[in-house]
Amino acid sequence: MTTVVPTPPSGRPLDLPNLSLAPKVLLHDHLDGGLRPATVLDLAREVGYTGLPADDAESLARWFREAADSGSLERYLETFAHTVAVMQTPAALHRVARECVADLAADGVIYAEVRFAPEQHLEGGLTLDEVVEAVLAGFADGQADAVRAGRPIVMRCLVTAMRHAARSREIAELAVRFRGDGVAGFDIAGAEAGNPPTRHLDAFEFMRANNAPFTIHAGEAFGLPSIHEAIAFCGTDRLGHGVRVIDDIDLPAGADLAGTEFVGAELGQIANSVRDKRIPLELCPSSNVQTGAVASMAEHPFNALARLRFRVTVNTDNRLMSDTTMSKEFHRLAEQFGYGWTDFERFTVNAMKSAFLHFDERLRLIDDVIKPGYAVLIG
Repeated sequence: MTTVVPTPPSGRPLDLPNLSLAPKVLLHDHLDGGLRPATVLDLAREVGYTGLPADDAESLARWFREAADSGSLERYLETFAHTVAVMQTPAALHRVARECVADLAADGVIYAEVRFAPEQHLEGGLTLDEVVEAVLAGFADGQADAVRAGRPIVMRCLVTAMRHAARSREIAELAVRFRGDGVAGFDIAGAEAGNPPTRHLDAFEFMRANNAPFTIHAGEAFGLPSIHEAIAFCGTDRLGHGVRVIDDIDLPAGADLAGTEFVGAELGQIANSVRDKRIPLELCPSSNVQTGAVASMAEHPFNALARLRFRVTVNTDNRLMSDTTMSKEFHRLAEQFGYGWTDFERFTVNAMKSAFLHFDERLRLIDDVIKPGYAVLIG
């Protein structure tokens, strides 16, 4: 098996200021996991929500980061009770969506698919359609702001169904209804254990019948069975996380996860299927450590999967909870695995190829934005 030899570092230093200039593509980011701490405080005051664990932005940011850093997906998900609680009005949803665009554009993201679960934003009396309309309006205003600021970005939305609930077909219909208006696809999320994706087959069949793409959270807290079901029975286009595909790979004896040599690695049937079909992996390094999907960044299989030529992509998952940005994720990967600019260009092209966007639009962003942007950084 041919391994990928890392390109020696060249061009500009791989520091955060330069990384923020690199064109980036984000496929896995949760709207309710990326609020600004100050916005959470403002919205809580507006709606009279009194359950926040801190009353200043710095302390609140620290609380979210520490509470999420538990090693448990279920504990990690509990932090969303606070953000979802303040996102129950059209004005709040619009503000959060608009600020999301601004924050991503400022970090050099040129294309993003941001997901959220409309069914979690109905406590104020909104309908599912009204929730989506408010978010899409916020995205549209944010994109206009970004153009004026000289950092244009293409924003798309993924509507998510909660895998422990029973509204997935309804949410899939919502995704198709708003297709063309800014909704790019469908997703299911939530605790994997005890909630297999096959419970939602009717939703996935509806998406396929309408030629509409979808991704599935699989292979994060749960293992290979979740990945197998998502691919073999549900027909997913991408894997949300998918990090546990490494469990179906026998690495060479003594292989260093941070190394470059994986000759002799043996892939099982599931791993081979994921790689052969070029199923994108929406890997979220910092989040994967926080939720216990992997023990540490040093033990993250990102590098092994990248060297073995899986279609890996870099993502933030939840910027508030992980105190992260795409630039920070790139920086952490560079520090851990010694990546250079050409590696990040490849990961970015991987993501753009995997986007739920028409082919000609993907190609335009690769040829006109991503490649020229990295050419400047590589020198």
